[in-house]
Parts: sequence; C-alpha cells; structure tokens
Amino acid sequence: MRCFFDTNILVYSHDPGDVAKRTRARTLIWNAIEDESFVVSAQVLAEFYATSVRRRFLEPELALDFVRFWGSHDTVPHTADLVARGIELHQAHSLSIWDGLIVQAALDARCDVLLSEDLQHGRRFGSLEVGNPFLAPSAHEATAPAYGARKSGARRKRATNRP
Repeated sequence: MRCFFDTNILVYSHDPGDVAKRTRARTLIWNAIEDESFVVSAQVLAEFYATSVRRRFLEPELALDFVRFWGSHDTVPHTADLVARGIELHQAHSLSIWDGLIVQAALDARCDVLLSEDLQHGRRFGSLEVGNPFLAPSAHEATAPAYGARKSGARRKRATNRP
C-alpha cells in the first residue's frame, strides 16, 4: 500500500506538545520507509521545513536534514501540469488550492491512501482514500488493520525518526 504523507503528519513527528500524535506519526513514517511505501511531494517537504522551523520544533539545519532524508525516498516533483491539475481538483471539489496540489500529487504517485489530518477521513478521489491516522477507530473498524499497520512477517527495525 503506497502512502502519501501530508505535511501535518511530518510536522507532528516533531511536535513536543502532543506525545501521542508524535509517537503515532513517527511510527507511520518509519514503517512506510521500511516498507518502501513512503511518498511525499516537494510541496510537503517545503511546508514541513517552514512549519517546523517557524514553530521552533527543529533548528533549521536539522529540519533541512529531514527534508533531505525524506526527499531521498519517493518524492513527487512539482510541475506546471501537476499545478494545473491540482487547481482543477481545487475548483471541482471545493478543496483549498494547497490541498488540491497534495491530492493531485498523491494521485500522480498512484498512492492508495493520503494520510492527513486536514482532509475528510474516508473521502475518496478515484482510487485514493484519505485517512486520518489520529482518529480513534470506530467499533466496526476495530478488527480492520489501521493505516500504517505492519504486514505480518515484515521486518522490524528500531523505531527512530532521525535521518
């Protein structure tokens, strides 16, 4: 399952104010990197840097290290065509322009899920489903694997979020 990570998930991985979300975000990121299902866009990396430095979650040099590390994995570049199609999504689906670009990047990367706290959980854009990994599972979802759940038999490495 290819997972596109919205900016807020990456930012939460360094948020000192919310230990539960930080732990969940780090686990999702690490598992996706380990499973080679981690996908971001150039936009997400720039937004992560700006937000984590502005909120003083990270020093600029360390934030740049994370941008380089995460960017060494599957990263969707911004092109004029992606921007135009993202704007079309923005117009057709009442998304913010920035969310339209995120959704389009995830679609272009053929992701199965877009992990985000900002978009409506369960909303679909073709084969792409939005998932908020911070929501408590409802009773009917309790038996289903959560987004980012490990595949049985998958390798386990020490969880760290350092590049």
